[in-house]
Amino acid sequence: MRDMRVAVIGAGYVGLVTGAGLAKMGHDVTIVDVDPERVDMINQARPPFFEEGLETLLQNLSGRNLRSTMDTEQAVDGAEVIFICVQTYGNRDGHINLEHIEKASKQVGKCLKSSRPSPLVVVKSTVVPGTTETLVCSMLDSCSGMALGKDYEIAYNPEFLREGKALYDFFNPDRIVIGERSKAGGDALCLLYQGLSAPIVRVDLKTAEMIKYASNAFLATKISFINEIGNICKKLGIDVYQVARGVGLDSRISPHFLNAGIGFGGSCLPKDVKAIAAMAKSAGCQVSLLESVLAVNESQPRRLVEMARDKLGTLTNRKVAVLGLAFKPNTDDIREAPSLKVITQLLREKAVVTVYDPKATAGVRKVFGDQIQYAASVGDALSDAELVLVVTEWEEFKNPALYEGKYVIDGRRIFEPGQADGLKYEGICW
Repeated sequence: MRDMRVAVIGAGYVGLVTGAGLAKMGHDVTIVDVDPERVDMINQARPPFFEEGLETLLQNLSGRNLRSTMDTEQAVDGAEVIFICVQTYGNRDGHINLEHIEKASKQVGKCLKSSRPSPLVVVKSTVVPGTTETLVCSMLDSCSGMALGKDYEIAYNPEFLREGKALYDFFNPDRIVIGERSKAGGDALCLLYQGLSAPIVRVDLKTAEMIKYASNAFLATKISFINEIGNICKKLGIDVYQVARGVGLDSRISPHFLNAGIGFGGSCLPKDVKAIAAMAKSAGCQVSLLESVLAVNESQPRRLVEMARDKLGTLTNRKVAVLGLAFKPNTDDIREAPSLKVITQLLREKAVVTVYDPKATAGVRKVFGDQIQYAASVGDALSDAELVLVVTEWEEFKNPALYEGKYVIDGRRIFEPGQADGLKYEGICW
């Protein structure tokens, strides 16, 4: 493997994990971000967000071949590969907002004028099909005055990183998807990733962009499917987890993403399903399945609160503890987290809400301020709670002794069968 010089635009989950991963593989990596505090933290080997194993990796790379800067020109100058890893987010109508992609593309384009050798620009941000070859290329061309295919090349390389397991996924990918405009561009990406053992799928730009959306839409569909089955099972007195086990042993289906519960959140699945559905409708396509996936997911957090109301009769002035704020364990990310919907609904019902999460409290405090109370531990959260809602399956929540004498409604199946015997316990759909 030949070591390459790499610039990464954006130091979020995707950019920082990608940059750190490539640096560990031996490449020389400079990560660009507009936030000076984030840049300083990376240079001090302190990750700006919680991700398993990331701090140790940054410390191991400190002073070697990984650095961060606010100077895009410095990073791009001499880079052989330039990744665009900035955030995309959804508008209220579901359509993807490409503001940061446009800004990053313009910025990179201005710096390409003096960049040598001719680099490969790789879009890694999640964008709807057609974005790379239209918006990104047009910005690069107009801002650089250079010619695509002669002075630089373009590619699209989607990420498939699970938050909380992102470093593991980087080094152990299921597949590497390369959207290429030319064979030379695809070859350069293959060379960059040489050493990772995974099937490589080489397709055109739009196909690669669609692979990312189709993957996330399918995973979201599996989650909403099993949640709807779980809602039926609860009415019929059937354990949906036994059903899911029997279904998941079918090799055509697999057991992954068949954990019934409160629904999906995070920075990817909700946004991406909404974005591809909105784009499809604009193109005149019906998206009944995707709309149903979103509807089921929206309803699950409300079901948890409805169950709490049924249990207590009323939630007005009743003390409710919410355990888990991050959208999943082993991260501090609260984007589209079910906890936000649960807390909002509890406040509408005039409940007295106390929350606890080992990593995500700071983010929720910015959203709700002093409308709710913030506990420093599980014990503090449960001390005077009349009812407990489990929203994120952190390991420290899985001790049945914590909940003696409390009503517990579980949105994540934290107990194996029999573990909750003797508790006032039930699950959202089991």
